[in-house]
Amino acid sequence: MTLLWQRSLRTPNSERFIANNSGREAAVIDLHYLGDGTVAGTVILLEGGGIAPEQIPEFLQRLDDELLPGVDLGSGNLQFSVVQGRFLGNFQADGAPSETAD
Repeated sequence: MTLLWQRSLRTPNSERFIANNSGREAAVIDLHYLGDGTVAGTVILLEGGGIAPEQIPEFLQRLDDELLPGVDLGSGNLQFSVVQGRFLGNFQADGAPSETAD
């Protein structure tokens, strides 16, 4: 896996990243920084992104090592929910897509 991380959103308590794998959008990651010092993340593996189910542990470890130095999967202060999905578009308040997938 050749991963590059791009932050697309940041708030005081959360961030969203896009993971690119060999030039393809491979995953969307939402990270929530909780008051007790733990981090809860949701990882959406994108269809066609090139991350196979058997690569998920390596992907999560890279995410942990490269983006989250203050927490650790092995310490119990970091957890992920992982789902697989297909990008359909970005929708605005009027319900119209502002951008659609190929």
